[in-house]
Amino acid sequence: MMTKEALIQKTIKRLSHLPTEKITEVLDFADCIAKKYEDDILQKGIATLTANSKTYGFLDDEEDLYTLNDLKAVYK
Repeated sequence: MMTKEALIQKTIKRLSHLPTEKITEVLDFADCIAKKYEDDILQKGIATLTANSKTYGFLDDEEDLYTLNDLKAVYK
């Protein structure tokens, strides 16, 4: 497996042989991937904050209002 630096250097070398319009396409694609990666990191961060939040902690001590016996129909 190649290191990150080696991959970058190989990509730059390959790009240097392409015409400008193709390099622009590669840049647009790289921007798209970077945006998706940033969005994924942000979404995972929000999920972690939500999971660790104590906002609804008061519900942990709340007694159950209904039980399975209160159901009129059971679906499988």
